[in-house]
Amino acid sequence: MSFSAIVVAAGSGTRAGAGTPKAWRRLGDRVIARWSVEALLAAGADQVVVAVAPDMIETARTALGGLPGVTLVEGGATRSSSVRAALAALSHGQRDQPVLVHDAARPFLTRDHVSQVLGALAEAEGAILALPQADTLKRPAGAVLETPSREGLWRAQTPQAFPRDTLEAAYAAWPGDQEPTDDAQVVTAAGGAVAICPGDPLLFKLTYPEDFAMAERLAAGARLVRTGQGFDAHRWGPGDAVWLCGVRIDHDQTLVGHSDADAGLHALTDALLGAIGAGDIGEHFPPTDPQWRGASSDQFLAHAAQLVRSRGGEIVNVDVTLICERPKIRPHRDAMRARLAEILGLREDRISVKATTTEGMGFTGRQEGLAAQAMATVETPR
Repeated sequence: MSFSAIVVAAGSGTRAGAGTPKAWRRLGDRVIARWSVEALLAAGADQVVVAVAPDMIETARTALGGLPGVTLVEGGATRSSSVRAALAALSHGQRDQPVLVHDAARPFLTRDHVSQVLGALAEAEGAILALPQADTLKRPAGAVLETPSREGLWRAQTPQAFPRDTLEAAYAAWPGDQEPTDDAQVVTAAGGAVAICPGDPLLFKLTYPEDFAMAERLAAGARLVRTGQGFDAHRWGPGDAVWLCGVRIDHDQTLVGHSDADAGLHALTDALLGAIGAGDIGEHFPPTDPQWRGASSDQFLAHAAQLVRSRGGEIVNVDVTLICERPKIRPHRDAMRARLAEILGLREDRISVKATTTEGMGFTGRQEGLAAQAMATVETPR
């Protein structure tokens, strides 16, 4: 199902303690807000609008860099004003397309959470995740502690899903002198029926300093490590230079192929595609398509890297081995690593380029062609 999403990340988070607003503090290897944005993109969101405090826009732009389909908008002084601003910034989809509203402070969002609330929209004008109240409630009343009944009480979570036009109309009807605590309250006040889906204790909201210690422990196991491998080979032909790992090397021959025949980039592209189960380079860039004749292979690799990131993934490490008798690779290895780092947006210490020969054996040993193999490790949401 096609949908858009709003991530509310404009709050100051004062209860979490002094310092950077909580949505922009680091959790594991990235800021808290990025966890939710990546998860929504991985679940298929067409667009994710992130409401950010005006003084944190540049921080957010850096923290969310490289993610496709993300729009930043200045949030307001209240949660509802931030949601209104984000709704106005949505540009994708029909007016009745579902929109999910999610708190950035709930980082452990999954595809299943998204699927649950989207599926529930078939029977209602809204859907939320919620947990039944299990703890005994206490309310101070002077020197006495009252014990209200917990019967029938639920703890609402996000994401909360609504048809976009329903949510917009409900906010338009909401009294301007009142502040709702969530979007479901706004929709129910306008007469909409909101379904409750089973919540998840792991989808807790980071509110107090002690919450962050728990989140750090959970973050270590919240990502899936995946590995892909790739292999490519091209024969030698007449020419005066060869492209390998994005670097042009003067040589008395060239590699023959439909594109620029950069075997190193081709193998690495396949490794990245394999790590996320996205087929192979021939499916994305068919050799029968004339538009790729003589094409620079860096665009193939950039495409694969973008696919990884669009699914909420991060490239952890890549390793390329070039197999040939000539040309000598060592003099060009640093340039190759630098070029791969540029294409992939990685630090060079996450990139390895090596070379070996086959001691005169096989087609590479007879100098009939050159081969390359690559490995790529990525992390994706579970």
